[in-house]
Amino acid sequence: MNKTIESLSDAVAGIGDGATVMTGGFGGSGAPIELIHALIEKGPKNLTVINNNAGNGRIGIAAMIDAGMVKKMICSFPKSSDPRAFTDKYLAGEIELELVPQGTLAERIRAGGAGIPAFYTPTAYGTDLAQGKVIAEFDGHPYVQERWLKADFAIVKAHVADTYGNLTYNKAARNFNPLMCMAAAETIVQASKIVQVGEIDPEHVVTPGIFVNRVVHVANPQQEEELIRAGVAYV
Repeated sequence: MNKTIESLSDAVAGIGDGATVMTGGFGGSGAPIELIHALIEKGPKNLTVINNNAGNGRIGIAAMIDAGMVKKMICSFPKSSDPRAFTDKYLAGEIELELVPQGTLAERIRAGGAGIPAFYTPTAYGTDLAQGKVIAEFDGHPYVQERWLKADFAIVKAHVADTYGNLTYNKAARNFNPLMCMAAAETIVQASKIVQVGEIDPEHVVTPGIFVNRVVHVANPQQEEELIRAGVAYV
């Protein structure tokens, strides 16, 4: 039952070419920078990446895109303060984009984790984002059918984990992370602190360990915004 892994490289070793990978984070909040950079070192290609945004600066997801690892982004916000990595690839026709409204993105991921293959929402009705999708009427109003989102892997950032994989998060760093843990076939977690089973109050557990496969200790995780302000580029 001990799910701790010694190194970042061991944690991401199973992610291969063509995988669909969910990455937690809302901007830099809750973004697993160290796991993403370990994945860049491994170098799988043709990945589909599901995230709230399409990267920023030259680190994290943006660095994955720079490295030519990503064939498709599924996100709600492809722009950022420095969107060059995604923009350059997209304009060159080297990366696909599936644009999803933010609330719909969260619900599609939640549905994937809950085993709900489709749901209806009024969001995006009458826009380009609804083209080709099933439209149904409920109580006299039109709704768009949206399909669940699932992934082969989720890489997420937690605050405290125990050795069985039970997780807590630091405030807004929860964002998409708990949903992604449930929607992926395998979940890989970097945690700032790892404790023994029983040291986390059960009432404080956000993600139960049943949804977690591997946990690696990252004591002082990097923050995306600080790296960008410092002009850091992953190479």
